[in-house]
Amino acid sequence: MKKRDRRPEEPGGQWIDALCDLLKGGALAGAAAILTLLLCAVLVSAGLLRERWMEGAVLAVCVLGAMTGGLYAARRIGRRTLLVGLGVGGVLFLLLLTAGLLAYDTASVDQGGVGLLSACLCGGGIAGVLGGASKKKRRR
Repeated sequence: MKKRDRRPEEPGGQWIDALCDLLKGGALAGAAAILTLLLCAVLVSAGLLRERWMEGAVLAVCVLGAMTGGLYAARRIGRRTLLVGLGVGGVLFLLLLTAGLLAYDTASVDQGGVGLLSACLCGGGIAGVLGGASKKKRRR
């Protein structure tokens, strides 16, 4: 198609594309977190990682997973990258909360939910700050 023959975009098309990229970033963050947690479980089984360190490892994995998905989504969307990163962190938290509810039938703030939410949002926020497109400086 030539440039002048392009179909006009639907009014909500940009929002839908951005939300799809946000969900893809959340899914990528979830996959990265699950794979990293699997690696941590193998390290605990092998005796290379102590069980008492797992609480901190889970929070670190949430930060890294949210950063991975947040960087992907922020680069894809390109605008308002901090909000995109925080959105990916929120999606990751909801994925982990859903998995926890399916596995244990309960969810409680006492079980580290606030720390998990903070870790996911911090990782997403860091990715949003780092994932922004670099602005070119104007020459005078």
